Amino acid sequence: MYDHLTPAAGSPGQLLSLLLDGTPRTRAELTAETGLARSTVRARLDALLDLGLVSDRPGGVSTGGRPAGRFAFNARSRAVLAAELGATHATVAVTDLKGVVLARRPLRIAIADGPEAVMTCLVDTWRELLAEVPSVPLAGVGIGLPGPVEHSSGRPNHPPIMPGWDGFDVPARVFAEFGVPVLVDNEVNLMALGEHARSFPDADHMIVVKVATGIGSGFISNGVLHRGAVGAAGDLGHVLAPHGGDTPCHCGNTGCLEAVAGGPAIAAALRAKGIEAHRNADVVALVRSGNLEASHAVRQAGRDIGDVLAGCVSMFNPSLIVIGGALAAAGEMLLAGVRESIYRRSLPLATGNLRIVPSQAGEDAGVLGAAVMVVQHALSPVVVDRQLA
Repeated sequence: MYDHLTPAAGSPGQLLSLLLDGTPRTRAELTAETGLARSTVRARLDALLDLGLVSDRPGGVSTGGRPAGRFAFNARSRAVLAAELGATHATVAVTDLKGVVLARRPLRIAIADGPEAVMTCLVDTWRELLAEVPSVPLAGVGIGLPGPVEHSSGRPNHPPIMPGWDGFDVPARVFAEFGVPVLVDNEVNLMALGEHARSFPDADHMIVVKVATGIGSGFISNGVLHRGAVGAAGDLGHVLAPHGGDTPCHCGNTGCLEAVAGGPAIAAALRAKGIEAHRNADVVALVRSGNLEASHAVRQAGRDIGDVLAGCVSMFNPSLIVIGGALAAAGEMLLAGVRESIYRRSLPLATGNLRIVPSQAGEDAGVLGAAVMVVQHALSPVVVDRQLA
């Protein structure tokens, strides 16, 4: 869950990691649990109290004299700035260290306007939101982008729908404004983190799929986000669809899943039949109003997505697939198509206990994941110990 570097044995950061489960403990309980000397535990707690990451509460069991204090993680000691960007929207938020949203604002943006315009809008919105919440130090900034991201550098890497963004130093741009660590990832990776942390913490092997203007996925493996060698894992939308044919895709290839099952593709197919549909919201509204052509088109998109996911099920063997994104608001039609293809094309051993469900975190999944990414970094034992050093 935290930094892969190994902290010093019995360090303050390791002591804090015990308290992140939300259970307050006395000094005596921490001494017994860690095997450290009482004086060492006292010194470590004093250091964490000075940082504000731990609070001292009365209420321990007294053996005579003053009641023992209980020490608990203080999630409100820092704030996190989080944002999830899509092709035409953004969700911007301030959270605490448990990912609880303190202030939130949806925005209409155009990712094609370029990094300077979009990042200026984000920074301005964060400053406005910070004025609405109690003033505490910032732990960091987390940003999800709608394209491939080299996670180690935070730079977009040849993103198909983000002209002008390739190689742009997003962390440096935001660090110049706030002076705290800035972590950047693909938005669907962050949706996977958000769904896992908020809704499905016990699902160690799961796939989260976003179906909107584009189609992408995030993989949780052994309880940890799987990014791949360079952060490109989960680019589902540009896998060849079995019925993709020679349909051109904006990535330069033909027959991509996104080109036949993404929101713009569905809307274009409906317009070809004389039905007014230009945005994802139009498609969803048509399905909800009972339009048969729109319902059939969305179900077929679900089948196409399921055909590609069936290969993922055979290779990855998840216990859970979560379907989110703007088109998931069309409801059961999309999910029914996905289920139909997966159960038809995958082996019974892989699907016997497989659940395919709609998103539980909804439109906040990505911004919650952005906050989780920052919290996991900021509260890792190595980073906490580094602050104290």
